[in-house]
Amino acid sequence: MTLVDRVLEVVPGERIVAVKAVTGNEPWYARMPEDTPAEQLAYPPGLLIESWGQAAGILADLSHERPKGVLLLAGAADVEFHRPVLPGVLLKHRVRLVRFVRELVGFEGEILVDGEAVASIGQLTMAYRSDDVLRQSGPTGARSRPQESFADSRS
Repeated sequence: MTLVDRVLEVVPGERIVAVKAVTGNEPWYARMPEDTPAEQLAYPPGLLIESWGQAAGILADLSHERPKGVLLLAGAADVEFHRPVLPGVLLKHRVRLVRFVRELVGFEGEILVDGEAVASIGQLTMAYRSDDVLRQSGPTGARSRPQESFADSRS
């Protein structure tokens, strides 16, 4: 599911500004009754990071001579959520590319609503993985090892 509505500005290899409108029509709100209290309508933090990460992915794909393959989340650190985000707001994702080394890409930035930071991302790392590697392994790209039982490992 695409969680970026529009790119406002992009400087390949440096930064991107993208927006996403949070609406009550999104799937995660579908089963909530109409009288749900506002504090229970907060946009899921994981989706805030996913949306911001999609903007980061656009920047990575437009930067340098990128490796072939799929861009996957490798890790995040120093992520802070400053206040809840409710339906009806426009998220502004500001992403800065801080390093691009072979297949690894590092970013930092923030998510704003009306000029106020609602989340800060100190570090988010993504990795390009080839389609072949993903087909040979599990969804994380980790190669599977033959399973052995506990009894086998004791001999």
